[in-house]
Amino acid sequence: MSVRIQLPSSLRGLTGGLDEVGVEAGTVGDVMLRLRERYPDLKQHLYDERDNLRGFVNLFLNDDDVRSRQGLETPAADGDVIMLIPSIAGGGHAG
Repeated sequence: MSVRIQLPSSLRGLTGGLDEVGVEAGTVGDVMLRLRERYPDLKQHLYDERDNLRGFVNLFLNDDDVRSRQGLETPAADGDVIMLIPSIAGGGHAG
């Protein structure tokens, strides 16, 4: 059994169309590292030039925002689900 990562449609082209990926890992940060190792093209979309997770990338572990827990150090166990949700900014004033 492993931790499952649910991917948004905007990133599925970088995972061969997969909407979910399973990895073995002990923390949310480890999960993200395994995901990057398996799909290196994801890195530029998820991490900045200093190798920090981009601010607009939201991670939820079993419906809890990891920022309200221990961030990337949040423990992840077999059967857990991580939802990777990029923030969406949009719109402007039409005038």
